[in-house]
Amino acid sequence: MWKSWKRREWGAEEGRTDYGEYFFSVREACLCVVKCIAVTGAFAYLFYHSWYGFLALPAVLVFGFRKEKKDQNKRRKERLSLQFKDTILAVSASIQAGYSIENAFLEAEGEIRTLYGGNSEMAGELALLRQGLFNRVPLEQMLQNLGARSHVEEIRDFTECFAAAKRLGGNLKEIIARTAELTGQRMEVEREIQTMLAAKKYEQKVMNLIPFLLFGYMQLSSPGFFDVLYHNAAGICIMTLCLVLYLAALFLSEKIMNIRL
Repeated sequence: MWKSWKRREWGAEEGRTDYGEYFFSVREACLCVVKCIAVTGAFAYLFYHSWYGFLALPAVLVFGFRKEKKDQNKRRKERLSLQFKDTILAVSASIQAGYSIENAFLEAEGEIRTLYGGNSEMAGELALLRQGLFNRVPLEQMLQNLGARSHVEEIRDFTECFAAAKRLGGNLKEIIARTAELTGQRMEVEREIQTMLAAKKYEQKVMNLIPFLLFGYMQLSSPGFFDVLYHNAAGICIMTLCLVLYLAALFLSEKIMNIRL
């Protein structure tokens, strides 16, 4: 864990983040451990009424860290995609105003810093582009490097088209303007879908808590109602089956809500 944190810090200093990987900070790692312990304790109490349920904690930690890493990486790539769209829009506007391609990207850095802050993903990437341009590194080479590291389809496609047009003498102004338009349309459609699904995702979270809320209510209103299901072979088998069905329902609901264009 500490090694991963060090790698992350080194990558940040280098300015060449691989968006296909995510390394936890110490705070994020500690928070994830606390969440896993709380979830394990809740399941152990609800399904088995026994501290032996904590024997599953190592497996929960592995699964929890993998899921948290996947979620954090997904959110980071979504932020990068949104910021990249605004970057291309800013670059397109600068080109229309008469800037060269390179100067248009330099001008876009200030706008992205204003919109998203200096610590945003795209602000760091544009700072890296600025340093490369001052060191005479070809713009298309740096953009291709960004596309490969981003693991985002829209960014990778744009950088490949840009590099090909740069080499073959294509109309870069038209390519950038068209890319900005298509990327904007696609992201608007995705945003509309996410808005439509927001209520359903909220319902999903509420339904995930129903077994725990129902159990708490029954414990308060009818103490001992579930005692027959604990500390005996038949009860353990029944509760284990219920646990498997519950986890399967969680997995299925997560897959249904995970829509990607």
